Amino acid sequence: MSTPPSPPGTERPDGSAVRIGALVPLTRPGWVEAGRHLLAGLELAVREVNDAGGIGGRPLELVVRDTAADPQRAVAAVDELARLGVAAVAGEYHSVVARAAAGRADALGLPFLCSSAVLDALTEQPTKWVARLAPAQSRGWQIYADFLLGAGHSRIAVAAQSSVYWASGVRVLRDYLTPRGGTVIALDMGVLTPATVCDELVGDRATALLLLVGHPEPAVSIVESVRRDPRLAEIMIGAPAGQPEFAEWARSLGGDGAAIPFLRYLPERLSPLGARVEAALRERLAEAPSFVAFEGYDTVAVLAEVLRSHGTDRTRIAASWARVAVEGARGQIRFSRTAGISVWQWAWAPVQVVDRDPAEPDRFRILHTG
Repeated sequence: MSTPPSPPGTERPDGSAVRIGALVPLTRPGWVEAGRHLLAGLELAVREVNDAGGIGGRPLELVVRDTAADPQRAVAAVDELARLGVAAVAGEYHSVVARAAAGRADALGLPFLCSSAVLDALTEQPTKWVARLAPAQSRGWQIYADFLLGAGHSRIAVAAQSSVYWASGVRVLRDYLTPRGGTVIALDMGVLTPATVCDELVGDRATALLLLVGHPEPAVSIVESVRRDPRLAEIMIGAPAGQPEFAEWARSLGGDGAAIPFLRYLPERLSPLGARVEAALRERLAEAPSFVAFEGYDTVAVLAEVLRSHGTDRTRIAASWARVAVEGARGQIRFSRTAGISVWQWAWAPVQVVDRDPAEPDRFRILHTG
């Protein structure tokens, strides 16, 4: 299986660099914009580590591999990175891909710090090799469900495609909302079209529609169909997985993409470190950085501290998760064992429900925090 090469200079034949493998979706069908932001955060932090003297005087380098949202490709990349002698693996955005990578890293005894994936069951069994920065799906999506209830929505339709990630999201929402008087109505996007979704929403008397589908399609077409249906003028569209976070969403939908609440993992106010990182990421990306870019930065910040304190031995790295205490761009990062979570977990990254302001779609409004 072919894998895109790392950027020039990331692999030194003399072995003097401390190398970290980076799993990033950089080509379709991966969410390329998310991958670009994740990589920008990883690369910014590596540059800062090296500007400060590296790891014990040795430069820190990324060995980047494109997963293209393909679990098998991610597994092959983990195998290759292990053979190349990386100290640890970092990154990945797509939950199903990260789960495959985490399982392989666990089997190989290779430390993996997952940046963005949220599936609770990131590995089948508890593992010492894997840690995660993103909040578990059950955490973030329960906060989103609280937001829905607070906004007066109790009949909630979910337009869902078939995947472990979307099925897990439906289960989290149903388990949380049903005991609190809510009803979750599943709309199978393997059968329905964007146009027939509108008919279902009218018949089900739903007041909210959640997009548990891929981006750009069918998410963009569903939004356009609902926005243009006069029967659904009062319905709220939501996207807990964060599709509206990225500029591509606004470019695709314009004003139709505003007022669609989604989850993002940023604090209400950035610390001085966070503000500095935000400015540097903005310059690097030539646009506002997403929370995914911050996740990439924090991933390297954690691994650099672990490498400085515990060296490059993989077993020692894996044994160090419990002792991590790092000031990241979004707060103090510590890992713990959390009920129902099989990996070492930052409990918890900050969680917001936000949307794009209809009056100014490039501006985000914070609607709820958890």
